[in-house]
Amino acid sequence: MTEAERNFDISDPDPDYPGWSIWQLNDPDCYNSFLGKMVVRRGGDGVGDEVARVRMFPERKHRNLGDAVHGGTMMGFIDCSLFAAMRVLELGPSGYAVTLELQTHFLGSARMDEPLEAQVEITRETGRFLFMRGLVVQGENGEDNMASFTAIVKKAPRRKTDLQ
Repeated sequence: MTEAERNFDISDPDPDYPGWSIWQLNDPDCYNSFLGKMVVRRGGDGVGDEVARVRMFPERKHRNLGDAVHGGTMMGFIDCSLFAAMRVLELGPSGYAVTLELQTHFLGSARMDEPLEAQVEITRETGRFLFMRGLVVQGENGEDNMASFTAIVKKAPRRKTDLQ
């Protein structure tokens, strides 16, 4: 396990959300901490096992001047969900992986009073890259689409000397 991988912690199960695990960084000064508590799981509730599910719980600091989740918060959440998905889907270490491209299409105004859930799937994997897509949903059964996204992530190098 690399030093970067030790900075991530997935505990199973989350006591507040049975079947879900906590996704957090051990370093409270990293960006993920701004997003607050996040939980993860693979599939479930009618979603296939090829899909990683990542949830965040909007707080007052995540809102815009209205009463909706700020678009920048949603994009940051989507980016973090890519790396959580790598771990949940067992696609190797995510600590040194990097986002090369992230395209986001906002479809609705995300509500502050409900969790946001990113549903992430892998569309293609090569030796060095992951091609991913997904939806950010809200609602009791994820029926409200808030955003869609596609991403390319460069996987972590196999050896620390490959970090160039």
